[in-house]
Amino acid sequence: MKGASTLKPSGQPADKKNILEKRKTMSILKTASIALLLINFCTAIQTDAQTKTGIHLLRTDKIYSDAGWDYLLADHAQQKLYVSHGTQVNILNEKTGDSLGVITNTPGVHGILILHDLKKGYTTNGKAGDLTVFDISTNAVIKKIKAGENPDAIFYDDFSKKIYVCNGRSLDMSVIDPATDKVIATIPLGGKPETAVSNGKGKIFVNIEDKNDVLSIDAKTLKVLQRFKLEGGEEPSGLAIDRLTSRLFVGCGNKVLIVLDAQTGKKISTLPIGDGCDGVAFDPSLKLAYSSNGDGTLTVIKEISANQFKVIENIKTFLGARTIALDYTTHHIFLPTSDFKSTEFEGKKAIRIPGTFRVLEYGQ
Repeated sequence: MKGASTLKPSGQPADKKNILEKRKTMSILKTASIALLLINFCTAIQTDAQTKTGIHLLRTDKIYSDAGWDYLLADHAQQKLYVSHGTQVNILNEKTGDSLGVITNTPGVHGILILHDLKKGYTTNGKAGDLTVFDISTNAVIKKIKAGENPDAIFYDDFSKKIYVCNGRSLDMSVIDPATDKVIATIPLGGKPETAVSNGKGKIFVNIEDKNDVLSIDAKTLKVLQRFKLEGGEEPSGLAIDRLTSRLFVGCGNKVLIVLDAQTGKKISTLPIGDGCDGVAFDPSLKLAYSSNGDGTLTVIKEISANQFKVIENIKTFLGARTIALDYTTHHIFLPTSDFKSTEFEGKKAIRIPGTFRVLEYGQ
């Protein structure tokens, strides 16, 4: 009977056809799934390759003296690298690493500032409680300026044309007029200041390490405007700013970097970094933020937009390389460190091995 094969119970041919069609469909779906997985895998590999910065160790410059260190400064205009070290500042040729001189009698030196227009440089001498003013051409000492107790970080605000010094023990900030080299004001901060930056439009920002705050200061009135609490951030140390997007990059002691809106203090992002951050730098051309960490890592963060940030790489450096200097022209990064008796990060308790102090230069 015609068409009887399509009727049950003798429906084997129709069932077989359905089974074959299902198998064919499943085979197509399986092939498509495998293809999609391959595409995603290849895309992931390509994306990962694209996110790598290519930053690596370019050179190591030894400095033949033995003491602790803090900040260093890369001055591209002079092709000089200034390195704080114990009771002196070592000056190296940035291109070759050769020694160009030493500024002595800077006990407990922390920060270095260069003002090219005035042909002067400044160091903050923590143990002496003063600043050394020197001629950047001859390195000759011009004078000393009395500051607060344990002067630490120092920077120049191009808006107010003044120098700001963070005094760690007296919990305040000295404001200096570089035209006269006199302290014109002292701003009480209510906590231990660590690092400060400016937005170039009349506001100064400073980390308060023992209060987990970032303060906003009016550069005209020299008064504290706002206190931004760092939710989830402890012992803020490194600080940098993107003036274009008005974003602050705050490196904290509990292994996070917090991005704040400099206008409102609103937290934009919290990103993981290495342990022992004591320096943060931001490259406005590359839109990259760097956190130098004492555990021997350099965390690289990409500013994708004003509200989107991503850790793209953790570059292996050396134990103790916790402070940073950035040459904004070459985009090279400089980190000071030495060898230690322990192979694990121990913070300030680490014991240095004499004769091993050096500056590491990283770049692409």
